This record gives sequence, C-alpha cells and structure tokens, in this order.
Amino acid sequence: MPISPYVREAGAGPTVLCLHANASHSGQWRPLMDPLSGRFRVLAADTYGAGKSPPTPPGRPLRLADEVELIHALLASAPEGVHLVGHSYGAAIAFKAALMHPPRVLSLAVYEPTLFAMVDRDTPRPNGTEGIQQVVREGIADLERGDAEAAARAFIDFWMGEGSYERTPPERRPSIVDSCRNLPQWSHALLTEPATLDELRQVSVPVLYMVGGRSPESSRCVAERVIPVLPNVRWVDFPDLGHMAPVTHPEPVNAAIAAFLDKVAAPTA
Repeated sequence: MPISPYVREAGAGPTVLCLHANASHSGQWRPLMDPLSGRFRVLAADTYGAGKSPPTPPGRPLRLADEVELIHALLASAPEGVHLVGHSYGAAIAFKAALMHPPRVLSLAVYEPTLFAMVDRDTPRPNGTEGIQQVVREGIADLERGDAEAAARAFIDFWMGEGSYERTPPERRPSIVDSCRNLPQWSHALLTEPATLDELRQVSVPVLYMVGGRSPESSRCVAERVIPVLPNVRWVDFPDLGHMAPVTHPEPVNAAIAAFLDKVAAPTA
C-alpha cells in the first residue's frame, strides 16, 4: 500500500502545493492558504517525519527523491499541473520534483532552497557551505550522545540567530526537538543530492526565487549559483529578513508568492 503524507487542503481552482522547512510542518503555510483559497486549490503537505506524516523509510538514508515520491499522488491529482511553493528543505524538494516530473510542475515559488550538494559539486571548499556542515556535524554528535535538545538548539540558532531556541515558547520546544531527531536524514538528503546545476538549466517553468539579506551564507551561496542557471527566474531579495522569514515574517513573503501565482496561474473564468 502506498505511503501518503498528511495534507491540509483549502479552496478550489488551479492547484498550489506548499512544502515546509525542516523543523516545521504544513501548518506554517496557513497564513498563505487562507488568502489563496478564494481562487486556488491549496495543498500543504507534511514531509517525512514531520507533523502527521509517516516517519522516514527504514533501511537506508533518506533522499530528496523519496520526498518527491511521497507527494507523487498530490502532483498527479491535478491533470493540468501543479504550482509548487517551498521554503528551505521544502524548496529543495520542489526543485527535485521539477526535475523528476517536469510535465506536472507549472511553476516554482521558492524561499532559499537548501541545495548544498550543488554548491559543493560546483565549487571547492571554502564555498559558503561550511556553516551548515559544522551544524550538521555538531547536531549529529549531540544526537549520538542522546541530547536531542542540544541538536535542536544548534540547528535553530544557526538558521534564526543566536539565542533563538531559548526565546522559543517552552510549549513549542518539544515538537522542535522531536523534529530535529531527523537531522541525520535531512542532511543526507541535502548533502548528497545528485542533481546538478546543469540539470537545473532544464527547469524552464517560471521561478520566483526569494532570499533574505540576513540569512546565513550557507543559504545565500546556493542562490548565488542556482539563480544564474535558471532560464525563467525572478529574484526577490528581502534585505531585512532571514532564512526563516516565511515563518517569522509571512506577510511580505506571502504577498510576493500570491502576486507571482496570480501572474502565472490566474484561474480562467
């Protein structure tokens, strides 16, 4: 029996599928789903091990291709195709879906896809990925010592700034800690992804690529390499926002996504 993700759904019209960041879940897209649902069918899926979706497949390391296969039925549910929205890990999955199932993907609206393997394959180190590489090493070591909270603290503070984990409301921390137990799987999927920058040149659909001016170098270095190879891309820089802006400052990010979708996927009467 096929494994299915947990999915939130709202509205009717052209299909928009939203994919969340690591240490998050589909609920992060509620502020986008509500305003879009009047003119789009909006889906938001939990990735492996997140929210209410099943745990990562046993027996081998997780791959981005596995995440794409998890949402395959959602991609196939719209005969006319799907518009993908993704943040961080979810944005990396969105690009992988566009490579694996090009006829089904009509556009991409992404905020800082974490395609670190493409940077490593393109440029010898030091290349900007050192920060995330260090966090992964430290986080996995914390998990091996049985200290999942230390792994979560390191991960959240890297992406959101020093002290961010301690400022997180105590009632929200347990779910973040539990999610960060997936760090070895996430890192394997992102750091060993075989797709290349040359392959991304074949992604001809419209792409909205968003970056934050206050994001770590590890995410901005991906943008520096990916944006130039995309044939149909619009780049938007939010100078005062960071990597987690779709969660911490959803209004400007979601406004840019909605404007993009209205342009490329305006429902027909």
